[in-house]
Amino acid sequence: MNKIFFFIAISAMQGFTLFSQKSNIQVKIIDSETKESLIGATLYFKSLETGGVLDLEGNISLKDIPFGTHKARISFIGYQPIDTLLQIQSPTQQFTFSMQAQDLDLEEVTVSATRSSRTIERIPTRVEFIGGEELEEKALMNATNISMVLRESTGIRIQQTSLSSGNNSVRIQGLDGRYTQLLKDGFPLYGGFSGGLSIMQIPPLDLAQFEVIKGANSTLYGGGAIAGLVNMVSKTPTEERE
Repeated sequence: MNKIFFFIAISAMQGFTLFSQKSNIQVKIIDSETKESLIGATLYFKSLETGGVLDLEGNISLKDIPFGTHKARISFIGYQPIDTLLQIQSPTQQFTFSMQAQDLDLEEVTVSATRSSRTIERIPTRVEFIGGEELEEKALMNATNISMVLRESTGIRIQQTSLSSGNNSVRIQGLDGRYTQLLKDGFPLYGGFSGGLSIMQIPPLDLAQFEVIKGANSTLYGGGAIAGLVNMVSKTPTEERE
C-alpha cells in the first residue's frame, strides 16, 4: 500500500514539475519559394492566449511558454494559413515554417480610355468618369435624356431654358449653358452648337460612360468648351444583345 502511494506521489510531482517548466521559443516564417522572411506574419496560441509578430530580423520570440503540446496558428496576408501542433520539450527551441502563396480569384475588371496623341505626363486636364452601375441606374430612372445622369455630379447644374418644351442646358462651374460643349465619341454634337440646344434629345441607353472635363478647354475643343465639356462614349457591340 505504501509503495503504491509513493509511486502516485512521484508521478504527481513529475507532472507538476513538467507543467511548471517553461521555455523560450523562436519561430522563423519564410516563403516556400523565395525562402525570404515574411515580415508581419503572426503566430498565435489559442489555448495560451498569446502570440507574436515576425520582426524585421525575421524571428518571433516568445518567452515563458509551458512545456507540452500546444496548438498554434500561423497566418499572413496573401498566404495559406497553417494550423500546427508545437511540442515544447526544452528550455529553448527553434521552429521554422514555410508558407505558400494563396491564389485569389478577382472579378473581371474592364479598363477603357479615350484615345489621345499626347502622353499622360503632358495632359494636365482632370477628367471625371461616370459609368458602370451608376449609369445603368440613372438610365432606368429616366431613359428619355441624360439630365438625370449629370444632375447629381458635383459642379454641374441642369438649368431649364424653356417652360413650354422643358428644354434643359448643362451649366458647368456657374457659366452659361452655351459655353458647355457636348461630344459624342469625341465629336461635337449638333455641329458644335450643342451648348445652346437641349439635352432632352440625347437618350443614355446606348452610352457606356461619361467623361466630364470642368474648366476652359477651348484650345482643344473650340469656343463652345469655355466652361467645360461632356464626352459621351457609346457602348461597344457584343455578341449577346442587351
